[in-house]
Amino acid sequence: MTTPPHRSLVPVDALRRRLVLAAAASPTLPLLAACGTTGSPGSGPAAPAPDWRVGDRWTYDVVDGFRQPVTWTETREIIAADGDGFQLRAAQKGPTVDSTRIERWPTPGLLRVGAVLDNELRTFTPPLPRFEFPLAAGQRWSLFANNVNAATGRPGQINYFVRVSGWDRTTVAGTTYDTLALRLLIRLDDDDFWRGPTDCNHLFHYAPSIGGTVLEEREAQFLERGDARSAIPIRTQSSRLTLTNFRRG
Repeated sequence: MTTPPHRSLVPVDALRRRLVLAAAASPTLPLLAACGTTGSPGSGPAAPAPDWRVGDRWTYDVVDGFRQPVTWTETREIIAADGDGFQLRAAQKGPTVDSTRIERWPTPGLLRVGAVLDNELRTFTPPLPRFEFPLAAGQRWSLFANNVNAATGRPGQINYFVRVSGWDRTTVAGTTYDTLALRLLIRLDDDDFWRGPTDCNHLFHYAPSIGGTVLEEREAQFLERGDARSAIPIRTQSSRLTLTNFRRG
């Protein structure tokens, strides 16, 4: 069988070990626990691709930061669907936050234009498999994803690894959902002469009943250049997104 062009040629376990070691290299970037869940992961049927419709809308409360966290409300809504796929608008509103981005998904799960960290828009060629449906416990995928950063116009390649845990139940805003947990380990291509690349360690709780996540926990950091003793870890993200409302289109 021929390997698809966007797949990594690095063995999955080797890539996973490299990204896990990078994420665990500093105590400032912990491997996230499955907060908000109850029970132990279990087996269950594979989750099919969602049936997205124009008007589907997910609303989240977001907290990001350390000593003085920033808060906002994030609304994601399917605003168009045609032969090229779906357009998703992500709007962030808060006391010190006001931004909107438009993402393009050829199918639910495949991201052509969108963000994997904060609001950094990237165009992926071919599209990035954020979710590989049907999702099943124990599933994993890894790849090197070619992309162009919209802000800098800089082409690059990110390392992307995902592992799907078993079924669990996640309670947010007083509602309990059947969920699958996805561990995402991502190494970005934003290194420079004075700093290393950003390492992201994200944990998503995906609920098939709403075709999206109900809880996202995100950590990210990079290392300033230096030897083993002088390299300084700089944390750039420590956020938690909690679903407060879902409206079907």
